[in-house]
Amino acid sequence: MLAVVLGTVVFFVIGAIWYGPLFGKQWRKLTGITDDMVQAGPRPGQKPVWLIMLLAFLLEMVVVLMLGHNIARANPAPHVIMMMAVGFGAVIMTPALGINYLFQMRPGKLFAIDAAHFIVGMAAVGGVFIALG
Repeated sequence: MLAVVLGTVVFFVIGAIWYGPLFGKQWRKLTGITDDMVQAGPRPGQKPVWLIMLLAFLLEMVVVLMLGHNIARANPAPHVIMMMAVGFGAVIMTPALGINYLFQMRPGKLFAIDAAHFIVGMAAVGGVFIALG
């Protein structure tokens, strides 16, 4: 369970960096979120930022928990753990995101930012599982 919690924390921190200093401005532009909207806070019917962050963390934990379950069941070598982790991001999470983005007619650049976050984040999670053995 320690690997699951720490893996989730690492995934979440990567997201903070990813959608902050690395790609925050591009991501907000592509999603139509302005600085004024962020500063104004949630409008009626929108969730507050603290709740969005909590739910994002919990949803990331579900993914990391499933990866941890698969690792515990298979007891794979470290390189296989990394293949599983990156595989979750590249061939499960990314295509699911892509399907939604196709129907929502979202820009390809937005897909690239979000998909790469999943792949890099899951690679880091794999590193946590390997480090904690």
